Amino acid sequence: MYFEPYDIIVVGAGHAGCEAAAAAANMGSKVLLITMDLRLFASMSCNPAMGGIAKGQIVREIDAMGGYSGVVSDRTMIQFRMLNKSKGPAMWSPRCQSDKMMFSAEWRSLLEKTPNLDFWQDTVTGLLIEGDQVKGVKTLMGGAIESKAVILTNGTFLNGLIHIGEQHFPGGRMGEVASHGITEQLKDYGFEAKRLKTGTPVRIDGRTIDFSKLIEQKGDEEVVGFSYTEPFRIAKQRSCWIAHTSLKVHETLRKGFKYSPMFNGRIQGVGPRYCPSIEDKIERFSGKDSHQLFVEPEGWTTEEYYLNGFSSSLPDYIQYEALRQIEGFENAKIYRPGYAIEYDYFPPEQLYHSLETRLMHGLYFAGQINGTTGYEEAACQGMMAGINAALSLRDEQPLVLSRTQAYIGVLIDDLITKGVDEPYRMFTSRAEYRILLRQDNADARLTEMSYKLGLAKKDRYEKYQEKKAKVEEIKQFLTGTYVYPEEINGLLERKESSKIDQKLKLSYLLLRPQISLDEMIDSVSLLEQFKTQDRFMKECLEEAEIQIKYDSYIQKEYELADKLNRLENVKLPRDFDYHTLQSLSYECREKLNRYKPETLGQASRISGISPADINVLAIFLGR
Repeated sequence: MYFEPYDIIVVGAGHAGCEAAAAAANMGSKVLLITMDLRLFASMSCNPAMGGIAKGQIVREIDAMGGYSGVVSDRTMIQFRMLNKSKGPAMWSPRCQSDKMMFSAEWRSLLEKTPNLDFWQDTVTGLLIEGDQVKGVKTLMGGAIESKAVILTNGTFLNGLIHIGEQHFPGGRMGEVASHGITEQLKDYGFEAKRLKTGTPVRIDGRTIDFSKLIEQKGDEEVVGFSYTEPFRIAKQRSCWIAHTSLKVHETLRKGFKYSPMFNGRIQGVGPRYCPSIEDKIERFSGKDSHQLFVEPEGWTTEEYYLNGFSSSLPDYIQYEALRQIEGFENAKIYRPGYAIEYDYFPPEQLYHSLETRLMHGLYFAGQINGTTGYEEAACQGMMAGINAALSLRDEQPLVLSRTQAYIGVLIDDLITKGVDEPYRMFTSRAEYRILLRQDNADARLTEMSYKLGLAKKDRYEKYQEKKAKVEEIKQFLTGTYVYPEEINGLLERKESSKIDQKLKLSYLLLRPQISLDEMIDSVSLLEQFKTQDRFMKECLEEAEIQIKYDSYIQKEYELADKLNRLENVKLPRDFDYHTLQSLSYECREKLNRYKPETLGQASRISGISPADINVLAIFLGR
């Protein structure tokens, strides 16, 4: 092979691999991205969508850090919705449908424009290792490519096995070969590997769907998007649609249960609890007569549709028969059946919070190899692995986001301290400090930090500073300006809120749950200066309103977060033998020796470790 040594090799060009390569290269490392197929960057192998509950917050965090997922999503979206708008801002979550072919092409375009980044189409079959240090990779074409660090983002390809009814065959995705050799080599070095499974539904020819029998689901009129800097917004959108199963559909599917690899034991891996197959839903929720399905277009120029909620590994003829019994799909034709896939993963307790492996220096894991599921979960891990690999080569401390800083921090901390026994998916309920970790303030939380690292670029940082100043200016105006009864009582009466009989500060009235800043701007002449269609100004107004309305809740969470951070600042010795501390419970000693938490805060979140154990550790550390 004719390669010169690289700083970092990234294996796999899925969502994790693409973000890892971009982050490391943008921080100045010389990076090689190796993938089996250069036509498929960040392939949307499951549903053609980004964001959603908690996932949308992650995409905005990636964007605030200077990653590409938000930019690519904005440039390729075909529909946008802000979920949970009827709830408080801590729950608002952006989501978009994407053109899956454009999505992959846009990722490739951005990566090819990234300095310090090279590409190679090949299959990695093993690692070059000296002692406990990774030195590069070995490939199927016989190459040995040297590097100082390697990031593995293998997705579902490690010994991947596809199941359709009684048929099963090797594959990383339908039509793509599996990867062999890496798992076996790492197990020889003492790594633990296990199996998980995931699935995907049939893909349907939209020309054969009767949409008149389905419920249309349009996008939002106001498209907010993900990126804090991307000016492009779509002028039109494609609709999604809602369908439902029936008892007749369920009975047809049940006919195939005896052939199901999930029910007859051929699949050993555990599947995602929160995204179950249709046969799993029928079995687990046997009292339900119907399940909701989402019919999602896969692009602007294709008639291919994704049937969200109908994942299955049943025989193809059973899937086809059941599909045609769903109202609106009586004459449906499919492009390919649904299938399940089993794959290897490495329990993430074997990692540091930097995502570097404990057993081997310079080796990082990101994405489904760590037991997660979802494009967004993979992408943020890839970005953090890329950042930390680059920092390691500079002999700098790793970047570890805390649970109070980002959903990304919650996700990685959950993986390391709690492990996984099923594919991990992010939810807002996993974060203790949701009011602090909103989708609207990701830039305020992360951009300055990323800029200092050299990842977020100067224009992004300047945009954030401009927004920060404008939000503060709006807040000062609202907290320092009075409104008289005759100007506001009409609005208060319409909103069934108590009228005022003396002048009050605008910010005081904004605390009322019935009153929004938009409505006040339309009603109060003092606020006419804020009437605008400019997206930047709208974001600033929304941010100022949230900070005023929820100030007491935000301050309370800051106080709680400060208490947590005190534990996070108490470091634990990395190589200490906890069996020597007889005052700890036996379970605590076992788990501390297994997980090797880096701080007292991390130790407190390990299942089975009690507050009494934490007190013993604090005394031992002189606290």
